[in-house]
Amino acid sequence: MKRQFLLVLLIGLSGCLDFTTIDDVDCPDGGTPLTYDNFGRPFMAVWCNRCHSARVEDRQGAPVDVVLDTKERVRALRDRIFARAAADNDSMPPGPDNPPRAERDRLAVWLACGAN
Repeated sequence: MKRQFLLVLLIGLSGCLDFTTIDDVDCPDGGTPLTYDNFGRPFMAVWCNRCHSARVEDRQGAPVDVVLDTKERVRALRDRIFARAAADNDSMPPGPDNPPRAERDRLAVWLACGAN
C-alpha cells in the first residue's frame, strides 16, 4: 500500500516538473532589440561567467566545456543555457543571488531569437 501511494504521489508530482523549452518561446515579429552587446554580454558577465569563463581559475565545479564568455560560445550553447537559466528554468546559477524572473524572461526571448 505504501508503494502504491508513493507511486501515485510521484506521478502526480511529475506534472509539476514541466519547464519551458526554447521552442515554447516565440521570437516577436521583427525580432528583439536585445543583442549580445546590450543584453547577452552583460547578463553573462553578471550571472554566468564567475564560473563559466575561460579565464576563471576556480570554476566551482562548472564543466570545462561550458564557457560563456564569447558570443559564439553562447550561441553554440543557447539551448543548454535556456534549459538551465531562462524563463522558469532556474537551476543556474546556483545560490541565493539569482537573476530576477524578468531577467530570465528577457534571456528566454533573446535566446529564442537566436542570441544575436
